[in-house]
Amino acid sequence: MSHLFIKDIKPGMQLNEVYMVTQPVLRNTTRGDLYIAMYLSDRTGKVNARMWQATQAIYNSLPSEGFVQIRGKSELYQNAMQLVINDVVVVDADKVNLSDYMPRTDKDIAQMFGELKAMLEPISHAGLKALVAEFLADTELMRQFCTAPGGMQIHHAYLGGLLEHTHSMMKVTTSILPHYPNIQTDLILAAVFLHDIAKTTELSYKMGFSYTDTGQLLGHLVLGVEMINDKAAEIAQKGTPIDQDVLDNLLHIVVSHHGSGEFGSPKTPATAEAFMISYIDNLDAKMNQVTNLIDNDPGNTNWTAYQRTLETRLYKKHPVLGDGE
Repeated sequence: MSHLFIKDIKPGMQLNEVYMVTQPVLRNTTRGDLYIAMYLSDRTGKVNARMWQATQAIYNSLPSEGFVQIRGKSELYQNAMQLVINDVVVVDADKVNLSDYMPRTDKDIAQMFGELKAMLEPISHAGLKALVAEFLADTELMRQFCTAPGGMQIHHAYLGGLLEHTHSMMKVTTSILPHYPNIQTDLILAAVFLHDIAKTTELSYKMGFSYTDTGQLLGHLVLGVEMINDKAAEIAQKGTPIDQDVLDNLLHIVVSHHGSGEFGSPKTPATAEAFMISYIDNLDAKMNQVTNLIDNDPGNTNWTAYQRTLETRLYKKHPVLGDGE
C-alpha cells in the first residue's frame, strides 16, 4: 500500500497512515480535559495534529521523535491543514521506508558541492586559503556538510539544505562582489563557506530533525567559532598560521551573521563584510521560506494562512505579464 504524503492530504479525508511524530505535548483544554498536540511529517511536509480526549498513558507511549500509525481525519483550521487523531500506535523505525519521511533537496548534491569548491578557488590570502582547504580535506565533516539540513523548520529544513543554502549564498555573493570593490573578497568567500558550518553538529538528522544536546546548549554560532579556531590551530602547526586580525574578522562575521541579539547573534555586524553576509544570509533564507510556503500551502484561496515568522499572509497568485507590459 502506497504512502499518502502530507502534501497530498486534502481537507475532509479519512486517514489511516504512518507518519513521523515530533514534539508531542500533553495539554489541557479550557474544560480541563487532556489532549495531545504534535507535529506529523514526512519528506513532503509537516502538519499540526491534535488528539482530543487523550490520556497520560497514551502520551507516555509516544516517542519525542519516531513513527506512529494514526487513524483520523484532516480539516482546515484557520486556513491551515490540521489532523484530528482518533487512534495512535507507535511503529518501529525498521518497519518503514525512511526515504518517505526525510525531506531532502531536489538539487544535485555532487554538482552543488563541486560548484561551491570552484567558487572558493579564487581565494589568494595564504591563511584563508589554507583554512578553507583544511575544512575541505576533512572528509567526514564534508559528508555531514552535504547531508545536514539548513535549519529545523523555517528555511532549508531538509537533507542537503545546508549545502544548498551555502551554495546559493555563494552564487549571490560572487555575482554582487564586483559592485562593491572595497569589500575584501577572500574574507567574504571564506565566511560564506563557514558561516553555518557548525550546523553539522548543532542539528541531529538521523530520524527527523532535532537539536543535539551540544547544539541546544551552545548553538551553531559558538560551535562555529570553536571549529574555525581548531582548524586555524591545525594549519598553524602545519606551517601556515593565519594572522589574528584576519581570523578575528572572519569569526566576527560568523558570530554576527544573524544580525542582532534578537535573532541569536552575540554581536551586531560591525564591518562591511559582516553586514554583507548578514543580509545575503537573510535574503536567501527568506526567499527559500517564502517560496516553499507558497508552493506547499494546502488552502484553496489566493492567500496562505498567517505566517508568524514573516508577520504576514502570503499572496499565492502569480500575475500574468504579457510581452512589453
